[in-house]
Amino acid sequence: MRFPPIIGVIGAGHAAPDILEMAEAVGREIALAGAWLVCGGLGGVMEAASRGAKAAGGFTIGILPGRNREDASPYIDVPIVTGLGEGRNLLVVYNAQVVIAVGGEWGTLSEIALARKTGKPVVALHSWALRFPDGREADVLRAETPADAVRLALQQISASDQS
Repeated sequence: MRFPPIIGVIGAGHAAPDILEMAEAVGREIALAGAWLVCGGLGGVMEAASRGAKAAGGFTIGILPGRNREDASPYIDVPIVTGLGEGRNLLVVYNAQVVIAVGGEWGTLSEIALARKTGKPVVALHSWALRFPDGREADVLRAETPADAVRLALQQISASDQS
């Protein structure tokens, strides 16, 4: 494989302290696993996850909604400007092999939907619990801890590499 696994971390730009702690731990676990982290590149969950990854020696990519790379969190190695606003959510999803949702608001929900629509697995950590209108549970994996979330994400990447 030419590149290491790339795991997306999605979540709100403003979040409660416990959610930010989980996001930072997810980022740390991603880096310790040797994977790269891709996110929306701004504050909240995105910054916390990137901070955790950088603290563990990881590599981070931020896909920004605006046109100024200076808007990126200080923990982003590669800021990618798009000028697309919320439309950049699709680019975050496309560049990840699997997405971990930590907490979240409406933007996170849109990224979950885009990931599933494009066939990308989603792991939810204290995030949206979704059902289809007919009552079926949505095919989103549930994790209880940051380590569990990253383990599930890596399993999904491994399974897709095998097929």
